[in-house]
Amino acid sequence: MASLPGFSLAARLRAGETIYTGWCGLPAPMVAEIVAREGFSAVTLDSQHGMWDLAGLAVGIAAVRQGGAAPIVRVPLGDFAMASRVLDFGAEGIIAPMINTAADARAFAAAAKFPPIGERSWGPHRATMLAGIANQKDYLASANDNVVTLAMIETRVALANIDAIASTPGIDGLFLGPSDLSIALSDGRTLDPESKEVETELDRIVAAAQKAGKIPGAFCATAERAVAVTKRGMRFCAISSDMGFLRAGARAQLDKLTAAT
Repeated sequence: MASLPGFSLAARLRAGETIYTGWCGLPAPMVAEIVAREGFSAVTLDSQHGMWDLAGLAVGIAAVRQGGAAPIVRVPLGDFAMASRVLDFGAEGIIAPMINTAADARAFAAAAKFPPIGERSWGPHRATMLAGIANQKDYLASANDNVVTLAMIETRVALANIDAIASTPGIDGLFLGPSDLSIALSDGRTLDPESKEVETELDRIVAAAQKAGKIPGAFCATAERAVAVTKRGMRFCAISSDMGFLRAGARAQLDKLTAAT
């Protein structure tokens, strides 16, 4: 599996590294760049629940690359066309929400991978420019091995189909959405991303990914949570969010002012 110049995410995962990604919902490329420059291996731009539009993602992806991190995009529910677009813009990974069946997984892979695995249409001109790839044939030859696809597991249906999803060609990993899964497992009664039920299914997701030779990952509200789940086999963890970082930093300064007055 050849690595593409300017691409780091897939190669680091293949090498056995645990990857921590910052998470950005605010549509501010400079904020995403700052998160990258602080040392995260990757930065995820969230266009499902975050406020990124397509034009902003094109700039944000470049900003993350400029900051030295691998850009990842979570696309909106079912919007596999956007997956293809942001890969053309230079994203190295795609997180797709609510992948509930093998058919969902195949549709996702079709948009993100070139033939013979998928049906992605050609047009990565911005991606090759940002990565410094002079010959676009080199991108075609290695893109499938260097674009990481992560299928979100968030429902009872997804859990029932987890082995089929994990074994789908073109799916590189499973990504636990703990909040939505907690809502699903409680039949809408509670929001608890660390509930006993979610904890049980977390281990099941890790096992399914490992069985299929894929990457297990999860969203984590805190760094402490990320450390805990990596000890249980998670290899790709999203940490908090840009809004969370800003609020925590502001609160820390205000607490110091309060303590001093």
